[in-house]
Amino acid sequence: MANETEGRIPLDDLHVFHRLARSLTSSLDLDTILRTILEYMERTIEAEFWTLLMLDDSRQELYYALASGGEQARLRDLRVKKGEGVAGWVLEHGETLIVPEAAGDPRVNEPGTARPRKVRSLIALPLRGRTGTQGAIEIFNPRAEQMTDYTIAFLHILADHAAIAIENARDVSRIQQLTITDDTTGLFNVRHLYKVLERELEHATRKKAPVSIAFLDLDRFKLVNDAHGHLVGSELLARTGHRLQELSRERDLCFRYGGDEFVILMPGTDANSALDQASTLHRELMATCFEMKRGLKLKVSASIGLATAPDDGTALHAVIGAADARMYAVKSNGRGQVKGR
Repeated sequence: MANETEGRIPLDDLHVFHRLARSLTSSLDLDTILRTILEYMERTIEAEFWTLLMLDDSRQELYYALASGGEQARLRDLRVKKGEGVAGWVLEHGETLIVPEAAGDPRVNEPGTARPRKVRSLIALPLRGRTGTQGAIEIFNPRAEQMTDYTIAFLHILADHAAIAIENARDVSRIQQLTITDDTTGLFNVRHLYKVLERELEHATRKKAPVSIAFLDLDRFKLVNDAHGHLVGSELLARTGHRLQELSRERDLCFRYGGDEFVILMPGTDANSALDQASTLHRELMATCFEMKRGLKLKVSASIGLATAPDDGTALHAVIGAADARMYAVKSNGRGQVKGR
């Protein structure tokens, strides 16, 4: 009669699986999840180098989300296409790849792929979620005696738990992004403006540093809707929002306030610098010709009012009110201008 314990998972390993599952499901923060994956991977198998790559859905390329041995900075800007190298093969096929002798395998030596100086062997596992393969784990030069069926099965369990945790974290991130994003323009919405501006005003008060906003209203936008319909109007709002982001500085944030009104938040910017930046943005926006889907070519005009804390107050509604009042002063005096203090 066969031994009843044959083929059973040792109790210590069951405890490891349990702790792994608890660790990965106790957080929805992606960075925390990735660090947990690396920690358990290092406990499971001794190797010279590990990488974890994740799929950029928009580009359909893998990027290095995590790497051991301080290699993250070196790999940060590298991308791997589907079918390219080891990770690209795993992404394309959704299967584990085990290469006990790397010297003759062209996937290992493909130009442009990241690796330790000398690859002797490797294991690459897919991160398979509900919607398909979302990434890959690469393990370079594991100890030969550890490349057993049991260890590989253990790594598969780790990868499966990891994939579920990563997918859950991404889902939550998408939901959170939807709650602060305007559907039409893709910019942040007014709810998020209040939250961020409140935080920036507190920071400005504490650090005695300025923060400015530009309140922008498109001139006679109703005429676009009347002449071309609301679909064209919505498209023009979206294109305007995108252009505002292009023209804003990297540290600035763009919001749709409502209707045809936008707000640009400029942290660390005093009144004079805000006027210079808003004037340049306004000039470039007015010169932009938007090519619409129906073949139309449209331009926009805008009136902008500026406000700066602490000069215009340190309360949220005081700062927004000051910028709004100056924008309406522009509207009353011919439109299409920028007004500061």
